Amino acid sequence: MTTEPLTQLKRTLTRELPQHEGQTVKLQGFLHARRDLGGVQFLVLRDRSGIAQAVGAGLDLPLPESSIEVIGKVKAHPKAPGGYEVQVERLRVLTPATEPPPVEIPKMEWNVNPETLLDYRVVTVRGLKERAVLKVQAELVAAFRDHLTSEGFTEISTPKIVSAGAEGGANLFPIDYFGHPAYLAQSPQLYKQIMVGVFERVFEVAPVYRAEEHATSRHLNEYLSLDVEMGFIESEEDVMDLETRVLAAMMARLKERVQPELALLGATLPEVPARIPRITLLEARRLVTERYGHVVGGKDLDPEAERLLSQHYAQEEGTEFVFVTKYPRAARPFYTHAEINPDGSLNPDITRGFDLLFRGIEITSGGQRIHEYSMLLDSIAQYRLNPESLAGYTEVFKYGMPPHGGFAIGAERLTAKLLGIANVRYARAFPRDRHRLTP
Repeated sequence: MTTEPLTQLKRTLTRELPQHEGQTVKLQGFLHARRDLGGVQFLVLRDRSGIAQAVGAGLDLPLPESSIEVIGKVKAHPKAPGGYEVQVERLRVLTPATEPPPVEIPKMEWNVNPETLLDYRVVTVRGLKERAVLKVQAELVAAFRDHLTSEGFTEISTPKIVSAGAEGGANLFPIDYFGHPAYLAQSPQLYKQIMVGVFERVFEVAPVYRAEEHATSRHLNEYLSLDVEMGFIESEEDVMDLETRVLAAMMARLKERVQPELALLGATLPEVPARIPRITLLEARRLVTERYGHVVGGKDLDPEAERLLSQHYAQEEGTEFVFVTKYPRAARPFYTHAEINPDGSLNPDITRGFDLLFRGIEITSGGQRIHEYSMLLDSIAQYRLNPESLAGYTEVFKYGMPPHGGFAIGAERLTAKLLGIANVRYARAFPRDRHRLTP
């Protein structure tokens, strides 16, 4: 036993218990679970690093989820979580819970209405699987930041209150800005392009807002967007190559940092090929029709076509990623660069825009952007947008913007597909969809 006074013990995390076998330690965390077996109490304490079992006698245990402090000796125990338990010498309640939680937090599966889980999200998010999802997402974001920084990118922060939409259309949330009309930003697109003229290579991690009346398992009205923009490119191929490297770095970090969380969730990481396959939209539509008999309507790929195309590449090429390229102008925002024909002329009907599909769903939209001032004004006119409302954006193109492009990854969609989560709402701590504004 340590000779240090108990009150002077430094806090030990549950994951550190193997380093302290036979020693007296102080744990602090939440009372995750409790059992009373004939005067012997078993409790499970949860902290930021995991859970640990403690055992004692004559303990006055508070309600589950109370904040507690346990002091005791560490002993190896094969049936305890992590193989070690703490024999309690002192239990102190730091903050008692005033009522039992609405669900049994220790359970791996909760057989309740999914909406109930979101109604009580302030508590249910404490569940081991729920917080594992958010931990994985945090590491994805950290890897995104670290890799881009290693390639010379600078992180920026752009306004989330704007005077006009970045992509046109009606999917904007209007707000009253001191008596003037304004909107929540649907994308940092225009600002990150402007910042290419400052740093050449920029990225941002921030929420974006889409006022779309979806009620599906794949849409949110507020989500975390991982945005990238880079200057001095040859074509959109450079952008797709960059995203491939970013994804590889993300998967490598997850493999290194969150193996326990992946195991808990039963998740399998994908292999990111050195070159993710690419197929034009026209070829993709033809493939799913001829091979699977699915006729694609509209100007893009519908969800079933995305699923079938991903299935094809998984079966035929052994990859869970595929870029769909050369989108028609009607399916892309006004700032997307037109395809360049072999003779150097522009193809007005096809763009250098792309999407990335992963496990049957689009997780990325990107492409090369227009960088010439006159071409940009022409495109704004073709899309019947108000050039005055975009004047603050178009102004910068008078001053030598380089060829540039970028992409944006939806963090929740990527997280959900990685971890096998059926509804993207459960890949965000506090989701916002058309029916949910709380908690």
